[in-house]
Amino acid sequence: MRILVTGAAGFIGFHLSRALLARGDTVVGLDNLNDYYEVQLKLDRLAQLERTPGFTFVKADLADRAGIAALFGQHRFDRVVNLAAQAGVRYSLQNPHAYVDANLVGFINILEGCRHAKVPHLVYASSSSVYGANTAMPFSVHHNVDHPVSLYAATKKANELMAHTYAHLYGLPVTGLRFFTVYGPWGRPDMALFLFTRAILEGRPIQVFNEGKMRRDFTYVDDIVEGVVRVTDRIAPANPDWSGDRPDPASSRAPYRVYNIGNHQPVELLRFIEILEEKLGRKAQKTFLPMQAGDVPATYADVDDLRRDVGFAPATPLETGIERFVAWYREYYRPI
Repeated sequence: MRILVTGAAGFIGFHLSRALLARGDTVVGLDNLNDYYEVQLKLDRLAQLERTPGFTFVKADLADRAGIAALFGQHRFDRVVNLAAQAGVRYSLQNPHAYVDANLVGFINILEGCRHAKVPHLVYASSSSVYGANTAMPFSVHHNVDHPVSLYAATKKANELMAHTYAHLYGLPVTGLRFFTVYGPWGRPDMALFLFTRAILEGRPIQVFNEGKMRRDFTYVDDIVEGVVRVTDRIAPANPDWSGDRPDPASSRAPYRVYNIGNHQPVELLRFIEILEEKLGRKAQKTFLPMQAGDVPATYADVDDLRRDVGFAPATPLETGIERFVAWYREYYRPI
């Protein structure tokens, strides 16, 4: 298939593009290469993809309405996977307009492109952050998620609502994927594993929020990619049993689905740090801090729907995933 992957120079987009190319798909990778984090890391990911036959890179911004419309006019896509977004809960407190531009304006441009080009299936990244103030565990796609606690989460919830509207009005099959704390080689430098690894190797203290009592459903990137690929191949169906009297948030009479992709085994942050210390062979200096605004104390994914519909659920042990990340980090940065 010919597949558009937005955010292709990003962490998940890079791994997904590589997996799609490996199975023989043609990938058009879009990215604006912004400087939210070190651009060289994005360029190095991109360089690997550009050495692979079947990959074409397009430098563009999702918020560029004319540019995105032109892209859909130039290519006929069998699938679109929208991973491009302004990420990060904490950064949304500092620069809210970046989230509106990328996650709302950008997403409507993708929806319009898919609508007019009659793309058979749009898959897009949502986030575990949409669960917000919910406390019922594990988080289920059948729970209402109407109380986000960060602007980032609100934009991801808005993406799900916008996608449903297009599924309802235009019959566009759409699937949203709520990712749970993704980590692994080539990861994002603003994420905990990257920040902790860099600080420990440089002999600097690490910031441990919520006194280390945070619990996260850490999910290895290869598991995320496997889930995305399987969902992309399965065009979102309508749910004939859906009822407006008891509306199921995970489906619709329209061709619309939402899934969690998480390791469904939450781990306390202090245990996460212990494993990292073991793999690095060094102890961390810890600075304990209160929970930051916009964060939630715990995430925990119910993946029963994903397992039922595509026959897969993430299962990579944290010890294995962190070991692979540390090996990549040492090779890429060659720290002393």
